[in-house]
This record gives sequence, C-alpha cells and structure tokens, in this order.
Amino acid sequence: MKISAGTDVGMIRSGNQDSYAIGELEGGAWAVVCDGMGGHAAGNVASEMAVEKISTCIKSNFRQGMSVASIKNVLESAIVTANADIYDKAQKNQELEGMGTTAVVSVCLGNKCVIAHVGDSRCYYVSGNTITQITKDHSLVQEMIDAGLITPEEAECHPRKNIITRALGGCYDDVEVDFNDLVISEGDMIVLCTDGLTNHVDENTILENISGDDIHNFADRLIRIANENGGRDNITAVVMRN
Repeated sequence: MKISAGTDVGMIRSGNQDSYAIGELEGGAWAVVCDGMGGHAAGNVASEMAVEKISTCIKSNFRQGMSVASIKNVLESAIVTANADIYDKAQKNQELEGMGTTAVVSVCLGNKCVIAHVGDSRCYYVSGNTITQITKDHSLVQEMIDAGLITPEEAECHPRKNIITRALGGCYDDVEVDFNDLVISEGDMIVLCTDGLTNHVDENTILENISGDDIHNFADRLIRIANENGGRDNITAVVMRN
C-alpha cells in the first residue's frame, strides 16, 4: 500500500492544530488524522496527544491476519484511552480547559480496511471513477440535515457549520466511536482529511486530483487547491492506495 500525506497551516491561521501519522504494517498500512480545538495551543496539544496515543496502540497491537472485529476492538480501546488522557490533562491545566480533537483512523490489512472516527474529519473511499464519503459527520448541521431542517447544500454555508457534537476530550470524560469496514481491491484508495480540506474542495475535485502514478504528490495537490480556494483553516490530507 502506498501513502501520500501532508498538512498545512492554511492562508489565515497562525498555527496548525491538525496532526497526523502514517505507518506500515505487515500486509498493510495505517493512518490517523486529528483536528484539534481549543484556545491558545490547546487544540494542538489535544490533536498531538490523540495521534501519539492511537499510533502507539496500533504499532503495539496489530498483527497480520487480524479479524475486522479484533481491529475494531483495538481501535476503540486506543481512542477511548486517548480521550481519557486528553480530558485528564485539561482538568489539571486551566489553560487547556475544554481542549479536544476530532479523530479519523484507517487500518488496512490485506483486502480489509477498518475506519474509526469521532467528529467531522472524514474518510472517503475511491474505487475507479467513484468517490464515496464513508464517515458521517458528528456535527450540528449533520443533525439538522438528518432531521430534515436543512438540505446538504444549505449546510455548506450554514453559520453554525463548525460546531461538532462529538470529540475526544472537550467537556466529557467518555466518547462514542463510530466504525465502518470495507473490502478493498487493488487500486482502490482511502482518503482521510480534516474539514480544512472538505470546506474548500468538493468530492469531484478530490477525485480528479488523485489520479495517475504520482501518488506521492496527491496530498500536496489537494492542500494546494484548498489554499487556492481560501485556505481559511488548517488542512490535512492522507491518501492510501492499495
């Protein structure tokens, strides 16, 4: 599996509160992307803590041939532990009070791929000329869409679009993790990203810019387009191709 990854502060922000990590496994690969929130450096602290904890857990516990259920169990434990660590650290330091982070994680072993997520950082699945959003945002506007109060098109420019309903850390000492699993074929791709990308680059444009043999340029290409379209937030993208 080949991976392209990158992060950028964007055109407006002075610091980057996104964090990510990638790695290889025997027979596969993994990636984690987090988007921190909180004043001062708090968001950065939260996202870095989550990435470190989840990455360490993946590297320590995964082995070739694991079942989908076993992969989910390990990822849930990793994310729940990261949540507790972030919450506890915020409770002990007033400057970090309320800090939190999204998290989206992909572990691919052979033709199995498991996605875990909390918040509005997303995973897309690309097969041939089709791109599909796999994760469902934990956000206020998504709840409004589900309730029939607004359309997906109205959500794109809704003034409360940035409010998420679930995160690691924040004000709660527990967290609920959502999972998806896929069977992937040769050439299929997994895209993980923060909302700094999806707020500026639509699905068709993502698809158009992750084709060809130069996979190592895919993430940088997506980040560049997001910046050209305003870059109002930090931007992180990871592309995994089977």
